[in-house]
Amino acid sequence: MAAHTPLPPNLRWGLAAFSGSLFLNNKTRDSGTAHTYHPAHEVLASLPLQMMLYFNVYYFPVWCLAEGMMLQLKYHLLPQHYQFLLVAAFLILLLAEGCRLYLGYVGNLQEKVPELAGFLLLSPITPLPLEMAMHSLFLAFLVAEIMAAFLALKTMTKQLAAQFHLRQFKEGGRGWLGQGGTGVQAAEEG
Repeated sequence: MAAHTPLPPNLRWGLAAFSGSLFLNNKTRDSGTAHTYHPAHEVLASLPLQMMLYFNVYYFPVWCLAEGMMLQLKYHLLPQHYQFLLVAAFLILLLAEGCRLYLGYVGNLQEKVPELAGFLLLSPITPLPLEMAMHSLFLAFLVAEIMAAFLALKTMTKQLAAQFHLRQFKEGGRGWLGQGGTGVQAAEEG
């Protein structure tokens, strides 16, 4: 059984709906494509994503320290309103990155689709106002993690959808086929 998640139920449901609409191949039975069902015990966590998250977690404090030192060195040279904006942006970035890494760990290791979708949504690639030398490695982690998270999320949603459909088939099939005939006969009689 999965561990409890700190995400509110409404946010978790919204992220699940977003990722389901983005990654599921919603095909009907008559589309001609065969669905491959994987065993329920298959591990869906992405090893490349987990490795990148692992290294990013160790790089993050180094990045924080370097950016904090650079901010302190240039702080007195900036106008007062820019000082406030830069410190606020730095603190928001620290908080967002901490949440992003946490959601990536939880979403990947516990195979939770909403958390992994939240990780992906908190990973925008935008030009950052701080020094580009420190951000090049940070950007490399970000791009690689986005690609790996997208692939892991796609795999997890397909697997969960397959499990859901199999569960629905097992539950729904008892009443429909369990009346002593084939499915075609039961359908013709009904």
